[in-house]
Amino acid sequence: MVYESTRNNDVKLNSAQAIIKGISSDGGLFVPSELPVITDDELHSMLPLAYSECAEIVFKKFLTDFTDDEIHSCVKAAYGKNFDMPEIAKTVPVDNMNILELWHGPTSAFKDMALQILPHLMTTSMTKTSNEKEIIILTATSGDTGKAALEGFADVPGIRIAVFYPESGVSEIQKLQMTTQEGENVLVCAVKGNFDDCQTAVKDIFTDESIVKKLSQKGKAFSSANSINLGRLIPQVVYYVTGYLDMVKNGTITLGEKINICVPTGNFGNILAAYYAKEMGIPVNKLICASNKNNILTDFINTGVYDKNRGFYTTMSPSMDILISSNLERLIHRLYDNNSKEIVALYKSLAENGKYSVENVVRAKLQKDFTAGYCDDDDTKKQIKETFEKTRYLLDTHTAVAVKVYKDYQNKSGDTTPTLIASTANPYKFSTSILSAFGKSSDNDFAAAKALNEITGVPIPENITALRQKAVRFSDVMPPAKLKEYVSEKLGN
Repeated sequence: MVYESTRNNDVKLNSAQAIIKGISSDGGLFVPSELPVITDDELHSMLPLAYSECAEIVFKKFLTDFTDDEIHSCVKAAYGKNFDMPEIAKTVPVDNMNILELWHGPTSAFKDMALQILPHLMTTSMTKTSNEKEIIILTATSGDTGKAALEGFADVPGIRIAVFYPESGVSEIQKLQMTTQEGENVLVCAVKGNFDDCQTAVKDIFTDESIVKKLSQKGKAFSSANSINLGRLIPQVVYYVTGYLDMVKNGTITLGEKINICVPTGNFGNILAAYYAKEMGIPVNKLICASNKNNILTDFINTGVYDKNRGFYTTMSPSMDILISSNLERLIHRLYDNNSKEIVALYKSLAENGKYSVENVVRAKLQKDFTAGYCDDDDTKKQIKETFEKTRYLLDTHTAVAVKVYKDYQNKSGDTTPTLIASTANPYKFSTSILSAFGKSSDNDFAAAKALNEITGVPIPENITALRQKAVRFSDVMPPAKLKEYVSEKLGN
C-alpha cells in the first residue's frame, strides 16, 4: 500500500512514514493511491468477531508495511479495559434509527476510537522507520480531539504533544478535560479566535521550513494527531464496518442489504471514513452529511461551491463550528481521480479568494454518494427533547443535529433505507446546552449535569465527575499570530 500527497502525486510513502510525518511538506494530506477491498466473503466471516478482531482485518489492508504481530499488539493495547464496555462501540436501535455509540472510551467522545490506538501506531512507526528524533505533535481542536489526543499520548516515550483550542469555542467540560490533563510531555494553550484560526496556525507551523529545519537540527520533528494524520483516519473506518455488522446481527438488515450512514461533521474526517468504508465494499446507499448553523459543507454538497466567506457561528454543537474542513481535500482528490494538480489549483483559490468550485462532472460524482442538511440550535434543542420524551434516549448536541438532518432527509426524499447514525459524544460533555433543551438553565456544567441526571436518570460518566477534583495545569492564551513563537519557545529547546 502506497500513500501519496493530495498536492503532489510524486510524493509516495509507506504507512509508517505517512503516520510519522502527519502532513506532507507541500501542505497536502496523505491518501492511499487506491483503496483496499473488503469482499462479501470477508464481511460474512467478520460477523462473529469482536471489535478488535475486525479492526485487525481492516488495519492489515491499510498498514501493509506492519507485521501481523505489530498490528495485533497495537490493537490489543488500544481496545480493552480503557473502554467502559467490552463491545467498544455499540449500535442501539432508537425510534426506527440505529445509533452507533462511539463514546465509550476514556474521554467520552468518538475521537477515542482512533486516538487510543494512534500512539501505538506512531511508536511502532518510529521503530520501523528508524526514526530517532523526538516527535512533537501539534494538534488543533474544536473540543473533543484535544482531550482524546492528550489522554492517548500522555507520558508516551519519545513524544511530546501540544494542543491548541479556541478560547471561547469549547464547553466548560471540554476545557477542563484539557487544562487538567496530567503527563510530563503535554502542553495545552487557548487561542484567541475560532477553530479555523487554530487549525490554520498549526498548519502554517507544520509547513514553515525554517522552524522544521531548526527542530531537525535539535533532533525533533513535527507530527499531528488531528484527522489530517492517516493514523487517525484508518481507525475510523473500522467502526463503520462493525456498525454495519451490528445491524445485520440485530436483524435490522440482511447481509448485503444497503444502509444509509448519517454523520454530524465539521472537519469532514468522520464522514470521510464512512465514504472509505463504502468504497471498500460496505453496502452503503447514501452518506448524509449533517451540519449545524456553520453549514458550509451542506452548501458545498448541494452546489459544488466551497465558500468560507461567511459568518462564523458559535453553537451548542461546538465540535462542528468549523469553516475550513481539512479532510474534504481527501475526498475531492479522489473525485478528481487523484489528480494533484487540480487540488493545488483549488486550494490556491481557497487561500487567495476564500472559495473554490468543482467541475460539474465532479459535483455529479459528489451528489451520487452524498446528500446534506443542517439545523440550528433551536431545532437541535427540540430534537433532544422530542427524542428523549418519545424514547427515553438522551442525545448529545452533535448527534441531535444528525438525527434532525436525517429526519428532514427522510421526509423530503421518502427514502426508507435503514440508517446508521454516528453518535459522537456522551451528552454530559455538553450538560448546560442539553439542559436548556428541557427549559432549564444552570451556572456551570457540573450543576447542569446534576440537574440533567435528575431529569433523565442517565448516569454521569466517572471521567466527567472526577474533573471537579482535578487542578488546572494550563492557562496560557495566545493570539494565532504568536503561536509560531510560542511553539519555538515551549517545544523547540
